[in-house]
Amino acid sequence: MIDTIIFDLDGTLLNTLEDLKDSTNYALKKFGYPERTLDEVRRFVGNGVRKLIERAIPNGKENPDCEACLETFKKHYEQNMYNKTAPYDGILDMLKELRTRGIKTAVVSNKFDLAVKELCRKYFGNLIEIAIGESENVRKKPAPDSVLRAIRELDSNKENCIYSGDSDVDVQTAKNTGIDCIGVTWGFRDRGLLEKEGAKYIIDKPSEYIEIINKIK
Repeated sequence: MIDTIIFDLDGTLLNTLEDLKDSTNYALKKFGYPERTLDEVRRFVGNGVRKLIERAIPNGKENPDCEACLETFKKHYEQNMYNKTAPYDGILDMLKELRTRGIKTAVVSNKFDLAVKELCRKYFGNLIEIAIGESENVRKKPAPDSVLRAIRELDSNKENCIYSGDSDVDVQTAKNTGIDCIGVTWGFRDRGLLEKEGAKYIIDKPSEYIEIINKIK
């Protein structure tokens, strides 16, 4: 029986792409580099903001401006991450239904920890019990560390837990943790990639989370 769902954040619960693009382009422009399109930024996200900037800036981490560009991005994003970001349609209703059913919830993201906690607090309040982002002491997804920490903090166990996200990184994270994955098609990657990576379930709308939980029970 599933009593715990751990979610990815960007592309799964929140559509953050426009704000990520704006902060990326603010940082690139400040250092005199070409701006990136929305589709380019969509391809760059998923492995944390450092990787986002490394992929966006010419010559990547070999660029001497890479570190300063990353810090500029972070400062801009902290002040502008609510401009265009919003939950996907149906997410809040789904989270409320999970809470009514007594399902425990957490977010595990490769976004930096401060942003993860602030975004979850603003958009979800007590509908998300634990929010964990990137930090220096913990390996990023697809390593299982953050998911295992969330399971411990929720006083849950792997046998009753499922993970959900929109990307190949998320499917790999679930596999590395030893739990099943619900892939979502409304995020930053497509169904074909989720199928290729081996997501056990793939859904097209948030209400289908409830259907899967009912099926597993």
